[in-house]
Amino acid sequence: MSMAVVGLIAGMALGFAGYFGGFGAFLLVAALGAVGFVVGRFLEGDLDFGDFFHTRTRDDRRR
Repeated sequence: MSMAVVGLIAGMALGFAGYFGGFGAFLLVAALGAVGFVVGRFLEGDLDFGDFFHTRTRDDRRR
């Protein structure tokens, strides 16, 4: 499935949530979609759990 189709489906879901459920439902669907995206990337192996907690060291700041 292409990214354009995924974007279309996500936009339609947010549109329906906003129209039928109001702004609160729109925000809930957007937040759950973002969580689902991160979990999906993690399960595919494109994202490492350590990426969220990477701290910069003194050597990284000098570069």
